[in-house]
Amino acid sequence: MEIDPVCKMEVDPENPPGGRTEHDGKTYYFCSPGCRKSFEDDPAKYLTSN
Repeated sequence: MEIDPVCKMEVDPENPPGGRTEHDGKTYYFCSPGCRKSFEDDPAKYLTSN
């Protein structure tokens, strides 16, 4: 399982409900399209809090 960087929910990387996106060579998986869009709009906001 992967962790959605926006809401911290567990996501199945084989079938992520919100899809996936790449940033700085790493793939991120999302629980919903809304979380994916939030991440794509401002990745640093979610990556600096890790």
